[in-house]
Amino acid sequence: MKFSHRLPALLSLGFAAACGLFFPRSAAAQDPPQRIPVILISVDGLKPEYVLDADAHGLKIPHLRRFLKDGAYSTGVHGVVPTVTYPSHTTILTGVSPARHGIYANTTFDPLQKNYGGWYWYAEDIKMPTLWDAAAGAHLTTVNVHWPVSVSARITWNLPQYWRAGTPDDRKLLRVLATPGLLDALEKDLGPYADGINEEIDGDENRAKFSSRLLELKHPDFATIYLTALDTEEHASGPFSPQSNASLERIDAALGGILATIKHVYGDHVVICVVSDHGFVPVDKAVNLGVAFRKANLIEFDEVGRSAGANQKEKIKSWRATIWGNGGSAAIVLKNPHDAETKQKVAELLAKLAAEPANGIDRIIPEAELHARGGFPDATFLVALRPGFFTGDGVSGDLVTPSKSKGTHGYWPDLSAMNASFFVVGPGIPTAHSLGPIDMRAIAPTLAQFLGVTLPAAEAAPLFNMGTVGATPGQRN
Repeated sequence: MKFSHRLPALLSLGFAAACGLFFPRSAAAQDPPQRIPVILISVDGLKPEYVLDADAHGLKIPHLRRFLKDGAYSTGVHGVVPTVTYPSHTTILTGVSPARHGIYANTTFDPLQKNYGGWYWYAEDIKMPTLWDAAAGAHLTTVNVHWPVSVSARITWNLPQYWRAGTPDDRKLLRVLATPGLLDALEKDLGPYADGINEEIDGDENRAKFSSRLLELKHPDFATIYLTALDTEEHASGPFSPQSNASLERIDAALGGILATIKHVYGDHVVICVVSDHGFVPVDKAVNLGVAFRKANLIEFDEVGRSAGANQKEKIKSWRATIWGNGGSAAIVLKNPHDAETKQKVAELLAKLAAEPANGIDRIIPEAELHARGGFPDATFLVALRPGFFTGDGVSGDLVTPSKSKGTHGYWPDLSAMNASFFVVGPGIPTAHSLGPIDMRAIAPTLAQFLGVTLPAAEAAPLFNMGTVGATPGQRN
């Protein structure tokens, strides 16, 4: 089956020569097939400037840069609330905001600290259809390597992201969570698969190798591949640090291997999309809102927990309002959202904190605005911090302390430094074409078009008008 509209194959020979990818041109435009395989690759923390301004940063990233010449790209992807990894990656797969898809943050809401720092690992928590679901419904095959919120997702061959203690037992657990027999079969030829908690550059290089092998063996219609090391290094040393730049150059080399495999497997019949989830800013201060909430008796701590040792968190005994930190912002959740007295007390406390510039608070987002922007449906306020400050987890001592981390994200998405990346190349996609700013929610319906599936709940229009040659920016609600 083919599209009813005629679209030329517009990829240039430059990409082919360097990466082995070639989509032939012809004088007469040809109808591309209705279903085109899609390979979706995420580079966590990839600010668009890394690629758009590579020369200014002295970066040698030839594979990423070729997308600028041989495909379409965004100058900045406007993200969701909060601008952190798990909600963003789920929006990329669903086309809807976190309040609707159900992955509200990286870590689950756990005010009494009973979940041992658990993350939103499980796909059953996603409330809206994903591209994986749409593909499964159309009897398409899928591959996943390490994409967030992928445990028990509807994926044909799945290596989900998961960790717990960071001990060898995690490997046993991942073997159980992956598609039965898949890890054993791959490791016979490739050696050990990277531990789930390993998000360093060697982990990326390992997973890139496993990704290539899965593409070779399975020829999936849709694949998701997640690379993490840039984000890890940006937290440690800051964006555009020599260490972060070096990590990205190694990621680019690993990407080159994946691209070579894609050419070998799919030839010219494939769409390749590289995305990121958020931007990054340097930081040097932590804002420990728990200190203020404790002094205001909004959170009460168990005295027994205070003697547990300096390296252990104090145990929370009870709470009236608590903090759900997300890097450059923090959601404030009331135990009883109808408790007017507590709500007023929290509002006054936050206003007092925000009035002092040294506390690093940009503004307090009220409930109505927060929910209208699709973030934290159970929160009453969002504390939006200024760049340079992030939400600390201290509950005693000073409100503002020096930060060990050198970079973070999670800020209100209107901050341009939080913009994410989008690059795409494939049949019918215009070359050297800037889409300008786009909405993150437009990515999923765009890729769904190429797969020949639909996501009716998506909150933005596809980026490409399949009835014309060219592209139009996705709509924002």
